[in-house]
Amino acid sequence: MTNYFKYPSVDTEYEKWGLSVLNAGYARIRAAEEYPVKNHPSHHYFKWDDWRTLQEYQVVYILNGQGLFESASVPLTEVKAGTAIVLFPGERHRYKPDSATGWDEYWVGFRGTMIDNLLQGGFLSRETPCFSVGFKPEILDLFNTIIDNIRHERAGYQPLVSGAVMHLIGQCHSAVKQEPAPRRASEIVQRARFIFRANIDKPYTPEQVAQDLNLSYSSFRKMFKSQTGLSPGQYFLQLKINRASKLLNDGTLLVKEISASLNFESAYYFSRVFKEKTGMTPTEYRDMYNTSASCE
Repeated sequence: MTNYFKYPSVDTEYEKWGLSVLNAGYARIRAAEEYPVKNHPSHHYFKWDDWRTLQEYQVVYILNGQGLFESASVPLTEVKAGTAIVLFPGERHRYKPDSATGWDEYWVGFRGTMIDNLLQGGFLSRETPCFSVGFKPEILDLFNTIIDNIRHERAGYQPLVSGAVMHLIGQCHSAVKQEPAPRRASEIVQRARFIFRANIDKPYTPEQVAQDLNLSYSSFRKMFKSQTGLSPGQYFLQLKINRASKLLNDGTLLVKEISASLNFESAYYFSRVFKEKTGMTPTEYRDMYNTSASCE
């Protein structure tokens, strides 16, 4: 995970949409590393001892590690991996990772009458800002969608990210309502799938996932395959092929750039694997997509 954040400009035309995304990003804070990362604007940067008050809502999602959260409405609370924290405008707060573990975080900041209505309707509360949502791939996908859109700021992207934020809040609300809790094997596999998605662009291996989950690789592989029908390595490779297909459809990156972004050892190897999985080379796949799109 390479740290990234952006504070895009907001078109006043879309303020009337009812929800505007103001910033988003992700960060990996290693054990004993300074927090938060530097270079944020002064109105967002804070130190633990100084607290912070924002003029916007935020959702902060903790993937790995643990830490502490405190606000004007909530006493000092332990935060574990799989927790989403909602921050409220005008609400003094502070949070930080445990120096012994660090943490991985995604966040998005936003404002608008849609969210004000959720607060007024009791669906969000300053007194209960922490949601134990677990490791749902859908949540990570929504964060990645938001970040990808604000990174490129394509024409008309604001309604797309506004919808993704509403979907994100809906996923968080749904996750805490669902019962019963998943059994241990299902929860482990769900978290493993989540870790794979979060590290799709890294030289990450199934053996490292097993290590992160404190399992032997043989036990992890058997458990994962029984739940998904695929070995961990096959699953991770299929994730990369799916992401590559989306990037090819997008059309902004060269084949060799897509190969590098997904950490394939070479463009040749990427093309060979892509053809094995799809029946087409990356170039053939892109040409087919462009042809079908032009016929619509």
